Amino acid sequence: MTSRIPTPAATDATGGTAEVFAAIRKAVGMVPNAYAAIGALNTPALQAVLSADAVLSRGTLSAQERETVKLVVSAIAGCDYCVAAHSLAAKASGIPVGTVRAIRTLEPSGDARRDALIRFVRVLQESQGTISSGEFEAFRAAGFADEAVVDVALAIAVITFTNVFNRVNDTTVDFPALK
Repeated sequence: MTSRIPTPAATDATGGTAEVFAAIRKAVGMVPNAYAAIGALNTPALQAVLSADAVLSRGTLSAQERETVKLVVSAIAGCDYCVAAHSLAAKASGIPVGTVRAIRTLEPSGDARRDALIRFVRVLQESQGTISSGEFEAFRAAGFADEAVVDVALAIAVITFTNVFNRVNDTTVDFPALK
């Protein structure tokens, strides 16, 4: 299947776009189709996504927690591209494959803190951000500081952008299936 928006090869990029793609290639070994399409169409938008991810990497959530948020949101959104990409990223962050599969299907992972995060994100997504005091207190009781709310909200915002773009574009998945 081909994406709806024709995307030039990342190797054909010039100027600032080529610089951004080179940094991505250096970091992850390739320019994923989603980044290639977004960058070819609007390089500052791609830079904003990458900058937000850099902010998140310095925040209160671990790499595993960030990938958990992104997987939950992507699973709820039905974004096959982001589910594939973040399944591999979650595995690379140290989340066992069986746990990645549980997160993708929104089932308990067996880890109380991770399950509290999954529930919190799921409730946020399903309620458009309106949660009860009890839900908020459960998140805190799992050991999440109030600052984590900012990080979860930012992670949701970033992944929602890529979910929407990839759903509209029907971006061709260029990540191998999780094994």
